[in-house]
Amino acid sequence: MPDKGKLIQGVFFALVGFALLYPFLQREPEALIPAPEQLHQPVPDFDLYTDVDEKKQAFFDYLRPAVEYHNQIILNDRNLLQAIRQKMIDGQPLSRYQKNKLTKLSQSYKLDALPHDVDGINRLLRRVDIVPVELVLVQAANESAWGTSRFARQGFNFFGMWCFRKGCGFVPKQRDDDAGHEVAKFKDLSHAVKAYLANINSHYAYSELRGIRASLRRNQQSVTAEYLVEGLMSYSERGQDYIDELLHMIRTNRKYLTS
Repeated sequence: MPDKGKLIQGVFFALVGFALLYPFLQREPEALIPAPEQLHQPVPDFDLYTDVDEKKQAFFDYLRPAVEYHNQIILNDRNLLQAIRQKMIDGQPLSRYQKNKLTKLSQSYKLDALPHDVDGINRLLRRVDIVPVELVLVQAANESAWGTSRFARQGFNFFGMWCFRKGCGFVPKQRDDDAGHEVAKFKDLSHAVKAYLANINSHYAYSELRGIRASLRRNQQSVTAEYLVEGLMSYSERGQDYIDELLHMIRTNRKYLTS
């Protein structure tokens, strides 16, 4: 039989180890992912590049780490939701952390009601999912004129996003007299990318994109930029011409996007 003193000692150290580890298990997903340096770096002066290839590569290299970082946070949240769904299927109670996280995600993704069953979790999972890096990057290039627009240079707004509170951003020079929107200003690249992804994943205008993505998931297909771009018809007044332009940018800039 094992020595009783050693057994008690082993149990003690196991409990101490769990106590030390427990705070890390309860942390938000972003606290568990190393944050890249680019999240808080200023916008480079992309006008200084005279070589087109170098400019495109520098632009994508600047934005890519932030997109990958926030997509990974979303994937972590998605994995948590899938674990919650399985618990519901198995009839097991949720932990306090899972309940709190479920409430927070439902609010963040603007779900109209807190999920109480598997169908509710499925509705939330439709929103808590990634946007392909390639799609984010080409949209940023398109909307910011490759990072040279004043909204990108002065406010990290690479996506042409609007806000509707006076003083929340830049007043567009060509805004109609009766319009009240401004072009949003962000404190850094991280907040800009996070806001863009939240907008795509929660605004009613992009429900078609989320439907395409959910269908790909159900059929165990890859969630790619070429598929999801079709769900961005409402992003621009140009409609199909905008979609066609993004598709062309994805195809012609493939070598920079995959670097």
